[in-house]
Amino acid sequence: MNIENTQSQMRKGVLEFCILSIIKRAEAYPSDIIEEMKKANLHILEGTLYPLLTRLKNADLLTYRWVESQSGPPRKYFSLTDKGAEFYKELEATWEELANAVQSITQNGVHMPESANNFNQ
Repeated sequence: MNIENTQSQMRKGVLEFCILSIIKRAEAYPSDIIEEMKKANLHILEGTLYPLLTRLKNADLLTYRWVESQSGPPRKYFSLTDKGAEFYKELEATWEELANAVQSITQNGVHMPESANNFNQ
C-alpha cells in the first residue's frame, strides 16, 4: 500500500469543504485561496483549484464578480450563493460528525454504538 496515495485521498476528501470555508468568510480570489490553503499545509495547485471552482459555480454553489486590477487583467472573486451557504451548512455538520467519530476512535479507543453515530453508510 502506498502511503502518499492514501494521504492524497484523505486530503481530496476535505478539499471542497476547506475551499468553501475560505469563501464563506469573505469573497475570495483564487490565488488567495491557494495561499491560505498553503499556510494551513494543504497545498493545492491552480490546475486543481480552477476546475473545482468551475464545478462549484456550475452547481450554483458559487458566484463570482470581476474586479479591475491595476497590475494586470481583471480578477474573478468568488462568493457563496444562497444554495452554496446551505450546502456548506450540510458539509459542516457532516464534517463535525465525522471528525468527532474519528477522534473518538483514534484518541479514546471508545467504540460508539450504531445508534449514537449517524455517519453509518
